[in-house]
Amino acid sequence: MRSKLFVPGVRPELFAKALAGEADALSLDLEDSVADERKAEARAAVAGFIRSDAARDAAKLIIVRVNGPGSGHFEEDVRAVAHDGVALLNIPKIESAAGLHATVEILQRAETANAVSQPIRLLVNIETPKAMANAADIAVASPRVAGLQLGLGDLFEPHGVDRHDIANVHATMFAVRMAAAQAGVFAVDGAFADLEDAAGFSAEAKMARRLGFVGKSCIHPRQVALANAAFAVSEEELASARRIVDAARTAVEQGRGVFVVDGKMIDLPFLKRAQAIVAAAR
Repeated sequence: MRSKLFVPGVRPELFAKALAGEADALSLDLEDSVADERKAEARAAVAGFIRSDAARDAAKLIIVRVNGPGSGHFEEDVRAVAHDGVALLNIPKIESAAGLHATVEILQRAETANAVSQPIRLLVNIETPKAMANAADIAVASPRVAGLQLGLGDLFEPHGVDRHDIANVHATMFAVRMAAAQAGVFAVDGAFADLEDAAGFSAEAKMARRLGFVGKSCIHPRQVALANAAFAVSEEELASARRIVDAARTAVEQGRGVFVVDGKMIDLPFLKRAQAIVAAAR
């Protein structure tokens, strides 16, 4: 999931266009991009789209960002969009493991009512100071959690944290990545609001990739190519990973747990990384 494109739920005329675009995943949004008076309209549009043949047959991850618990819209959102074909529900404003457990209970009831065949997993936003403090606990709170999504705008702006300071961004990304790693789930970077700052978007995306994030959120189609480029696996990386995977087979046959590839000592952590790169390239 190199790129995840937010699509406002109140703009159904954009759904088909987004499906035909280059983003790896679509995040149909019922939260920030939808005014309160249009929440019901957006909910109905998204619910209809995710049950369409076009969405079911799409070679993209279909994600829905619902409104947060306590918003007054959360339970209605979940009941409307918890259907087969939704790969992930993106849950904002979760701040504790207890909050996540309550969310899962609501989702389970909706899945039962809608006869969902496979449990829907969760992409949980880390976007408040309390969520940051509890990120590791949130990540391990339920097997439903597939990944954590960092929300720097919500996390930084209300508290006067300078996003242009690379140390601030790096420290926050690293903390979320380690929380995700502890749980064995992925981390995906959040949105970058300045549509005119392509260099800033790319720099932030490249930092996220170096820290092990799988991709970045996009709020406009023009950002998708930048995200795809930042998270692309180079031919050199892929070739090296394949050499490691191939060498590991020989090492296993010879009863060796450690081996050398391209002059580097390789053991299990390096092998796992190589296997992940090869799998992603597929």
